[in-house]
Amino acid sequence: MYPFRLAVLPASLVLLAACSQPAAQGDWVLDGSASRLNFVSIKAGDVAETHRFTDLSGSVAPGGEAELVIDLASVDTGIGIRDERMREHFFEVADFPQARITARIDLATLAELAPGERTTLAVDATLDLHGASVPLAADVVVTDLNGTRVLVESAAPVALHVGDFGLGDGLATLQDLAGLPSITPVTPVTFSLVFERG
Repeated sequence: MYPFRLAVLPASLVLLAACSQPAAQGDWVLDGSASRLNFVSIKAGDVAETHRFTDLSGSVAPGGEAELVIDLASVDTGIGIRDERMREHFFEVADFPQARITARIDLATLAELAPGERTTLAVDATLDLHGASVPLAADVVVTDLNGTRVLVESAAPVALHVGDFGLGDGLATLQDLAGLPSITPVTPVTFSLVFERG
């Protein structure tokens, strides 16, 4: 009963999002209520479960600098005790409360989209998680919704490995606490993010 995996964000999410500071005029600001970031955990070899983070913030500045911040304490697996164990033993939110993705976006390409049109972008990003900084690459699909709002979606799941972020010991602790024979150390992450021009 312990799904797990890093699940921390697809580098693609990288597309727009910002830290907790107020967005400047002209920024694209994440609409957290309309956005989702999901990850899948696989336990005991073939039992897959989907989870999410409920607290996301972010923005893209006029120069294309993008940042996405994920509050790791907002992990939501649908089971309270599992959420608590993931916060304490896996993410160690007391010391590492957030995950952050940064990247630079080609806003000129997005400016050419008309409402209803979409395009695919290749994004190179950096994910800062649990004290580690790891480069990531992903394709994202961007759809202009109405001229002032855009939808950014993962073109395909982004696979993250817990070992890249020093999370292996935490994963082993979760497996032991849950009494599971295994928890897969690689997790696919998907996302659907809505941004609005500030």
